[in-house]
Amino acid sequence: MLTRLNVIAFVLGVCWLQQQAALPSLPWFLAFVFAALLILILVKWRLQRFLVLSRILFWLLFAGLGFFWAGCFAQWRLSDALPASLEQQDIRIIGVVASLPHSVHQGSKFLFEVEQVLTEDVQVPRRIALAWYRSPSRSARDGVDLPDVQAGERWQLTVRLKQPHGNANPHGFDYEVWALERNIRAVGYVRADSSNQRLSDMVHEPGYWVERLRADIQQRFEYHLDGKNYVGVLQALATGDQHAIPPDQWQVFIRTGTIHLMAISGLHITLISSLVYMLVFAMWRHCSGCSLFLPAHRVAVIAGLMAALGYAVLSGFAVPAQRSLYMLSVVALALWSGRMVSATLVLTWALLVVVIIDPWAVIAPGFWLSFGAVALIMLTTVGRIAKSHWLSGWVRIQWAITLGLIPLTLALFQQISIVSPIANALAIPLISLAVVPLVLLATLPWFEWLLPVAHALLSMGMDVLIWLNGLPVAVWQQHAPPLWTVITALGGVIWILLPGGLGAGFLTGFPARWLGFVALLPLFLIKPLKPETGELWLTVLDVGQGLAVVARTRHHALLFDTGPRFGDTDSGERIIMPFLRGEGIEYLDTLIVSHADMDHSGGAMSVLTALPVQRILSSLSSHHLLQSQGVQHDPCRVGESWYWDDVHFELLHPSEAEIAHGYGKTNASSCVLKITSAHGSILLPSDIGAAEEMELLHREPDKLQATILIAPHHGSNTSSTMTFIKQVDPKLTVFTVGYLNRYGHPREHVVERYRQIGSQVLRTDLHGAVLLRFSSQRWSFDHWRQLHRRYWQQDKASRIDY
Repeated sequence: MLTRLNVIAFVLGVCWLQQQAALPSLPWFLAFVFAALLILILVKWRLQRFLVLSRILFWLLFAGLGFFWAGCFAQWRLSDALPASLEQQDIRIIGVVASLPHSVHQGSKFLFEVEQVLTEDVQVPRRIALAWYRSPSRSARDGVDLPDVQAGERWQLTVRLKQPHGNANPHGFDYEVWALERNIRAVGYVRADSSNQRLSDMVHEPGYWVERLRADIQQRFEYHLDGKNYVGVLQALATGDQHAIPPDQWQVFIRTGTIHLMAISGLHITLISSLVYMLVFAMWRHCSGCSLFLPAHRVAVIAGLMAALGYAVLSGFAVPAQRSLYMLSVVALALWSGRMVSATLVLTWALLVVVIIDPWAVIAPGFWLSFGAVALIMLTTVGRIAKSHWLSGWVRIQWAITLGLIPLTLALFQQISIVSPIANALAIPLISLAVVPLVLLATLPWFEWLLPVAHALLSMGMDVLIWLNGLPVAVWQQHAPPLWTVITALGGVIWILLPGGLGAGFLTGFPARWLGFVALLPLFLIKPLKPETGELWLTVLDVGQGLAVVARTRHHALLFDTGPRFGDTDSGERIIMPFLRGEGIEYLDTLIVSHADMDHSGGAMSVLTALPVQRILSSLSSHHLLQSQGVQHDPCRVGESWYWDDVHFELLHPSEAEIAHGYGKTNASSCVLKITSAHGSILLPSDIGAAEEMELLHREPDKLQATILIAPHHGSNTSSTMTFIKQVDPKLTVFTVGYLNRYGHPREHVVERYRQIGSQVLRTDLHGAVLLRFSSQRWSFDHWRQLHRRYWQQDKASRIDY
C-alpha cells in the first residue's frame, strides 16, 4: 500500500498545501475524511478488478493525506502567535537563552525560550528571537557595555516584540516561512530597563547544556587559533554556527559552488556516521565472542547512528542537520533489518519521514538539492552491470551531480558555478575526509593541538578556491527560468544519464542520448517578457525603511535609489540583485542615487560590484560612490532629460542654485525624477520636504501631475503638503516604509490627505513590492503579497485595505 508512487503523492500533497493562501477549514477536512473512506470502500469492494483506476484513487488519497497533514501541522504551529495588539508594547518576561548569541553591529542576537510572562493579561509565544543593542546614548567608549549573555542562562527582560516580518519581493528570500519552520513566532529587542537581570548562570537541561558546550568549543577555538584567517570556518564545521564566517569568505564558497560544505547536513553527517560504522564494524568482528552476542553490522549501525545524532546535536540541530539525520535513520533501519532493500525504496521512505516531521522542508532549496543529488547518484550507480574503476566512478558521479542539479540551481538561485566540479573535486575530500575529522577530534579536551593542523590543511584548500573564484568565468548568472523549462530540463537530464550498453560510450547505448541536451536548451534560451516600445514597467521593491525602484523600457533599465544597509549586508545584495538577476536584467543604463542618506544609498556599492552600470546620477558632493572606476558620474540637475524607447525621463530637482551652493541638507537636495509614457506617468520625489515641494510648485507646476506618486519622504510630517498633493493629483500613491518602523511612517494624517483627493494607497510594509505597468493606453498595478499570498502571511493580509 505504501508504494513509492504513493509516497511521492503524499509529498506532492504537502507541496500543494504550502502554495495555499489560506489553510483548509473544518468542512474541507470533514469532506476529505468522507472521500477517503469512500475511496477505501470502493477499492476494496468494487474496483479490485480495475487496477489502474484503484491506483489513481490511492494516489489521490495519499495526496490528500499529505495536504491535510501539512495543514494540521501548520495550524498547530500558527496557534502559538503574538497578538497584533501586543506589537511594540513593553513586556516583561522570564526565560532562557536558547542559542549561541552572535555579535551584530552595536549588540548581539539570540533565541530565547519564554518560561513566564510577568506582564498581566499578555500572551507571548514560547520561542522568540531577540536582539540586545547598546543604547545610542551609552556607548562602549563611555565605559558602559552590554552584559555578557551566554547560552543556558535564565534572564528577566523587558522586551518589545512583533510578529516575524520579512521583505516581500519577486525572487526574494521568504523570511516569514523560514521563521515558521524554525518555530520562531515573534522577534524583537531588549529594552533598556533597570529590571533586566540574570537570574541563573546555568539552567541544567540537556538542550541548554549542549548550547553551552558549543559556546565553550568556540571560545577554545578562538584561543588556540587567535588571529588565524579561517577560525570562523573551523568553528562552523564544528558547531554549525555560520555567523563566524566573514562575508568575503562566504562569497568564495558561493561562487565556487562549495557552500554546501559549510552547512552541517547530509555530506558531513553521513561521512562521520560512515567512518564510525566502519571502525566499529572492524573492531567488533575482531572481538572474540562479541559477534555471538550481537552481529557486527547491527552494533556498527547503532554506533554510526549515535555518531550522526551527536554531530547533529553539536551543530545546533539546525533544520538541514535534522533532515539529514532523519534520512540516515531510515538507512540505519534498513541495515539493521538485514534485508535486501532497494536503494530507491530507502530514499522514498527517507523522503516520507522528513516531510512528515517537517512539512515546510519542501520549501527549502536544500531539501530539493539534497534529495536530488542522492537520486542522481542512484541513477548513475545503482543497478549498473559493468564494474568500473573507482576513479571513473567518482568522475561519473561528479558529472551526474553537476549536470543534474543545473535546472534546480538555476530555478532556485539563478546562478551556477562553472568551476564547481573542479572546486568540489578538491574541497570535498580535503574538508570532509581530513579537516572535519580533525576539527571534531579537536573539540575534545587535550586534542586542541590538532587545530593548527586542520587550519593549515584548510588554508591550502582556500588558496585554490580563492584562485578559482578570481577566474572571470567562475559563475554563470541568468534570469529565473519558467517552470516548464525546468521540468523539461529535468527530463533531459534523466535521459542523458540513463544507463548505456555494457562498454558503451557516453553517447551510445541508450538511443538518441543527444535529445537530452536539446531538452536543456529552453532553460537558457527562453527569456523573460520585456516591455514593448513605448511601454513602461516599474517595480517598487520592498526594502524596508528605504527606497529602491526599478524602471524598464524595451531596451533599457534604470535603478532609482538602492535601499538601506542591514548590518553586515545591504538591500543591494539581499533584495535588488536577486530581483535584477531573476528578471534577466544584465546591466543598468543609469543608476540614480537621490541623496546620501543610508536608506537610499546603502545598497549602491553592492549593485556596482555585481552589475555593469553605464552611468550614475546623484546629488552626492562627497561619497565613496564618486570613486567608482569606469562609471560615468554626473550630478542631478533640473532640466536634464532623455528618451528611451519612446518613454521620457526628466529630472525636476535639484536646481542650479543648489548645485552652485554645493548642496544643502541631503533631503533637500534629493534628485526628483519624472517618467512619462503614452500610457501614464510616475513621479519619484525621494525625500524632499515641504520647502522643496513649494519650490517645485513655483518652478515646474505643469510637470508635477502624475498618474502614480511615490510619497515624498516615506509619508513623514515634513512632506506631502496638501497643495503639492492636489497639483500632482495621483491616482495611486505608494508609501515605501519599514514594518513598524521607529519613525512612525507613514503618518496617518498624511495618508488621509491622499485619500481625500481619491488616491488609492499602497504600503510596501503591508503589500510588499508594488508592480506597475503602463501599457495599452492604460496603467495597472499589483503587489507581491497578493500575487504570492501564502497562509503564513494571513495576519499581514488582514490589515490590508483592498
